[in-house]
Amino acid sequence: MSDLPKRVTIDEEGPREGFQSEKKMIPVADKVRLIEALAETGLGRIACVSYVNPRRVPTMADAEEVAAAIRRKPNVQYSALWLNQQGLERALRGPLHVDGGVRVTASDTFSRKNIGKSVPDAMIEQRLSLKTFKDRGMPVEWGIILGAFGCNYEGVLSTELILQRVQLALDEAELAGFKLTGIKLTDAMGWATPHSVERLIGAIRSKWPELEIALHLHDTRGTGLASAYAGLRLGVTRFDASIAGLGGCPFAATDGAAGNICTEDFAFLCEEMGVETGLDVDHLIEVARIAEDVVGRPLPGHVMRGGTLTSARQKANA
Repeated sequence: MSDLPKRVTIDEEGPREGFQSEKKMIPVADKVRLIEALAETGLGRIACVSYVNPRRVPTMADAEEVAAAIRRKPNVQYSALWLNQQGLERALRGPLHVDGGVRVTASDTFSRKNIGKSVPDAMIEQRLSLKTFKDRGMPVEWGIILGAFGCNYEGVLSTELILQRVQLALDEAELAGFKLTGIKLTDAMGWATPHSVERLIGAIRSKWPELEIALHLHDTRGTGLASAYAGLRLGVTRFDASIAGLGGCPFAATDGAAGNICTEDFAFLCEEMGVETGLDVDHLIEVARIAEDVVGRPLPGHVMRGGTLTSARQKANA
């Protein structure tokens, strides 16, 4: 059944996921310029840096410097990503928000490519991170299933496998003394379609109706917004997006892998359907142009070129 929410939360991934995928180094000042511009658009959360191995992701070698340089607004959460215990410890030493969570990769091959560990080995390290959260009194409320919709290395992943990964996240959290309230399904390799979104969300809700579901969708094969719309019709209220469509996954084994669904395009879609986002789409368009200037190449956003329908209507009626 269709159940469009009245309001959604859009979390910005561009500075973190976008810059980590660039082939050239982006100056710290330009990264900070984009982050600070995004903070003026109504966004409540911006993923700014990744604390990852600089040999594998050279464009994130300046994570500490970027984090320290951001002039933070009190009503915006500036977050940092970590993938292992070493990255978590770096993140906790910095000034940005660090989420407590349980990450489980759907495909064992992608796990090895992405974080250098098999799924079982990664879960052993996750226990160290969960102990760190417990010792620090940090909440752990979300499980994250990486590559939930399919894998460029292993192909189609069964719904049964993903349900097993969700159960694994729930079990690991419970073992550490936490109870998860939500599951984020991510799609860095761009396999999601409206049908697979409906199928997987339906399966998870049938088994765990109490869990909130969030979506992190990429537009590698042009199905990102359509898949997000499918999520909206199922009542999903939390989405990740990337300004101007910036980004991609450096370990996805797809040439020119696209980034998350475009922030301003998705916000525009929501607003046209009467779903509130709290975002200023016109301001997002301005920031999308800053993103293009920073990376020095065209980015795939549509609304930044075509404009909103509000402006088109005004021109038509002039």
